Amino acid sequence: MQNILVPTNFSPQSHHAFELALQLAHRTGGHITLLHVIDAPKTSGMVTTGGVASGSSLEGVFMVQLLQRTKRRMHELMAEMAGKWPEVAVQDHIATGTVDEAVLEVVRERHIDLIVIGTEEHSPTTHLFAPDSHAERLVRLSPCPVLTVKHPAPEFVMHSIVFASDFSPEADRAVSSLRQLTAAFPEATLYLLDVVTSASEAPAALERIHAFAQRHQLTAYQHEVFSAPQVRTGIPSYAARTHADLVVMLTHAHTGLGHLLHHNLAESVAVRAAAPVLTVHT
Repeated sequence: MQNILVPTNFSPQSHHAFELALQLAHRTGGHITLLHVIDAPKTSGMVTTGGVASGSSLEGVFMVQLLQRTKRRMHELMAEMAGKWPEVAVQDHIATGTVDEAVLEVVRERHIDLIVIGTEEHSPTTHLFAPDSHAERLVRLSPCPVLTVKHPAPEFVMHSIVFASDFSPEADRAVSSLRQLTAAFPEATLYLLDVVTSASEAPAALERIHAFAQRHQLTAYQHEVFSAPQVRTGIPSYAARTHADLVVMLTHAHTGLGHLLHHNLAESVAVRAAAPVLTVHT
């Protein structure tokens, strides 16, 4: 988690994401690419050097002016944060096109290993009617881990890392990320959480948790089996009750957990949980 991408639209949430990403980079010795995407066709006449492509129209001139204004805003943001974490290298980048496509292109070109993105916290009711957010789509589509951030974290501390899973063999794919996190935050306690919808499922869930820990020689962990009517609401509820500092989940074409087969559970938790959520793609 050293080559970090932070997409920004200059919203408060993206500011929170940049702030947290800087602190992660400080911990890991990493560096950051700060990305802003301008929703414009690639034929608009804009070039990244700030000039106008030959044969461009007045629309192209307008786009160059927009690019210059955007660069000023990004440099102001970088200067603000440089006063707090001057040792973290930050490079700005402006792209055109759709946000999701531009972000994924930068991930591929720059070999990004973590996206940190700001998003609004959705309630269980409003999320039913909310459009699919950029954060949710990146959780689903990104080949690298995605960390969603909703709230300010000017002094981010990590006392508790919650890995929410059903601890099937697929859960093994998150171990590398868990080891990176516990190495970067050795003061944090690792909680292995399985949310069940029936009390009768608890013994089997506990057995899976201990088997997972034994497979990977995890000794410093806490086991947690939490009962809730739905897994998608149970994970954010548990995180809120325990004041979790970070939730970690697997994601793939469906859920990354065996509890829910029709929707991507990680996407839902990523925008519902108040705590930052790190999703690791299988």
